[in-house]
Amino acid sequence: MTRYPRQGRGRRWTVKELEAVCPEWKGDMLSDGDGLVGEVRATPDGVVSVPFRYGFKWEGKKTWHYCGAWPSVSLEAIRAERDRARALIKTGANPTDAKRAARIDAQAQIKAKIAEAARIESENLPIRAMYEAWIRDGVSRADGNAVLRRYFEKDVLPTIGEKAVRLTTEGDLRALLRAIIKRDACRMASTVHSSLIQMFKWAEKRKPWRALMADGNPADLVEFKKLLPPGVDPDAERDRVLSGEELRDLRLKLDEMENAYVAAPPGTKYSVDRPLKKETQLALWICLGTMCRIGELLKARWQNVDLATGEWFVPREDTKTKVAWKVYLSPFALRQFKALHALTGETQFCFPSNATNCEEPARHVCLKSVSKQVGDRQVRFKKRKPLKNRRHDDSLVLANGKNGEWTPHDLRRTGATMMQQLGVSPDVIDRCQNHVLAGSRIRRAYLHYDYALEKREAWKRLGERIEALLDNANVIPLNRFPTSFTGQH
Repeated sequence: MTRYPRQGRGRRWTVKELEAVCPEWKGDMLSDGDGLVGEVRATPDGVVSVPFRYGFKWEGKKTWHYCGAWPSVSLEAIRAERDRARALIKTGANPTDAKRAARIDAQAQIKAKIAEAARIESENLPIRAMYEAWIRDGVSRADGNAVLRRYFEKDVLPTIGEKAVRLTTEGDLRALLRAIIKRDACRMASTVHSSLIQMFKWAEKRKPWRALMADGNPADLVEFKKLLPPGVDPDAERDRVLSGEELRDLRLKLDEMENAYVAAPPGTKYSVDRPLKKETQLALWICLGTMCRIGELLKARWQNVDLATGEWFVPREDTKTKVAWKVYLSPFALRQFKALHALTGETQFCFPSNATNCEEPARHVCLKSVSKQVGDRQVRFKKRKPLKNRRHDDSLVLANGKNGEWTPHDLRRTGATMMQQLGVSPDVIDRCQNHVLAGSRIRRAYLHYDYALEKREAWKRLGERIEALLDNANVIPLNRFPTSFTGQH
């Protein structure tokens, strides 16, 4: 049924008349004149709308052009669309096709803008985006890239992370490295430099990064050694070995700090320096007596330590070389483990973390905790301000500092040197340290003797030597010790 305005056929509908249209008119047609017709629609809850369309003949057929739905579109806009369509028809253009073409053009413009925005964004990708792609797909280190992430998040990303790759110059990298060197962290700067070289070399072979380095790889232009102070070589291997006098000095210092704290009257302990944690002291002596890596020790679990047989098993996932390792504990090293068991034996880890968050699984202490505690007590060798909640003194400086700073890793070197001076063959020492053994793949595939007897004897003699030194007995100087034990089988 076709309905007309109150004023009759050929007249226009008013807004008030449309507002009076009832849902019962659903399906009826409303004639607005000049070919404009609307169809009444109603929702189940009685909301009325009227889509209007303009009828015209095109190529001999009745054709309709949609003009809008009232009340979403005003009557004025609907009639304006009808007038536009009528004008197009007079020019020989189909208004529906023109409308479709306009939509296509509009969509093409949108796509072009998106493409242009993407191009601009791609051209201005920052160093942070390159780093994230590289760390995800371009590098895989044994520690899960933990150290790499720490270095970049501490120095690289805060400095140049948001800078566009195409705008990053050798000067930016040089300034970054100089800032690290200024903190007297030359070894860290060397590591960051080599990591930057690796990252940029990876990127310059891949899209989209290679297009952003049209002017070349800025990392290749940085001559790192020229940034260092005269005489500094961060790549020089440490060769610090503690003497017998220094080992006795270390034991004396640890004992004095412990005794002073214990002897302090109640209520005065806050005025006395707290001694090095007992677990840390034991870790140092275990490192010396077993020549283990400090990180491997701090990850140790009690389930892998057999105090009855005096054996400590280090699974491959906890070792630097990814080779499982068994340590035959000397009486000296075994006593340290037993003392440690009295402190932490009820926990999963030999050196458990004191984190109290019950939602986190049990874990070991930070692998740098022992090194930090030792370093914080030798601040004369560091250029830094006191750190919050950290010690800042020279209480563990040995031999009045004449031999320089010492680290827990130096104890591993000291133990190996003592073994060498005791006449143990380098081949056995390497096995006692779980080094990657030299030799052909065939030798490693066919020669499977584990040198257990030789290693047990070597660790035993090392423990005896350490005990003699620490007890300040009448000790034969190491360089005069007989070298009859070769460890040959």
